[in-house]
Amino acid sequence: MQLGIIGLGKMGGNMARRLRNAGVEVAGFNRNAEVTEALAAESGLVPAESAESLVGMLESPRLVWLMLPAGEITESYIPKMMQLLEPGDVLVDGANSYYKDSMRRGELLGDAGIHFIDAGVSGGIWGLKNGYALMVGGSDKGFAEIRPIIEALAPTPDRGWVHAGPVGSGHFVKMIHNGIEYGMMQAYAEGFALMKGRDDFKLDLAEIAESWRHGSVVRSWLLDLSADVLAEDQQLDDVQPFVADSGEGRWTALEGIEQGIPTPVMSLALMARFSSQGKQDYSAKLLAMMRNQFGGHAVRKSESG
Repeated sequence: MQLGIIGLGKMGGNMARRLRNAGVEVAGFNRNAEVTEALAAESGLVPAESAESLVGMLESPRLVWLMLPAGEITESYIPKMMQLLEPGDVLVDGANSYYKDSMRRGELLGDAGIHFIDAGVSGGIWGLKNGYALMVGGSDKGFAEIRPIIEALAPTPDRGWVHAGPVGSGHFVKMIHNGIEYGMMQAYAEGFALMKGRDDFKLDLAEIAESWRHGSVVRSWLLDLSADVLAEDQQLDDVQPFVADSGEGRWTALEGIEQGIPTPVMSLALMARFSSQGKQDYSAKLLAMMRNQFGGHAVRKSESG
């Protein structure tokens, strides 16, 4: 079995390692040649100097997996791959792409006879050891070609993956998955913040988190990770209160609006991330000034002011 991977960052590199461990022949290209060469020396991956040379190494039908950042970079590779691939070949996008973009790309590539597969990938840095959760969209024929790769990447060949439906469905399911993730993370964070706020109880948050991991209805992998963090440091004084947001959370909130289906938990979790990024600072300053104007409430001045 052969696969070409374009993009050998944290996710792409570890996916290549897992596939090599499963005996899959992998050709890889990364714009940083040093990354490609290092991974080749470590795993036996066949290094490619370009996307063109990578495609030339593969036997027909060619299977190529894009593991690039979603957006402009992935978009730029679609016409390039259309020129390099032939009818019957398979192109997989494993980034967190917007599902409507995937539907458009699938139609474009389908007109050229190329099978397009949109694969939502979850597992992060732990995927190499534990396997990846894979949510896959695409035609039955295209999926059949890539299925052995999916089974090798998953935790086990028969678990942890789903052929969700036609092109676009894989990235749609992954988008919803990430929206749920936002809500779960926010709930854990708020709950532990409330417990930390009761200084009089002198709660051991690490001990509580560890106890919840066994038998509790709120146990999850996110709780496992939280327990590990708290076991190392309960104060988190050295951590900045800034949480980035991916496009997936925004797209999930917008999907709720488009469908007219209420998604208050996921939407508010997204708003909380915006707040952590300082995007509420101006509105909070204006609120403070309004309270000062109508009630004479004191306004706290910044140190620079």
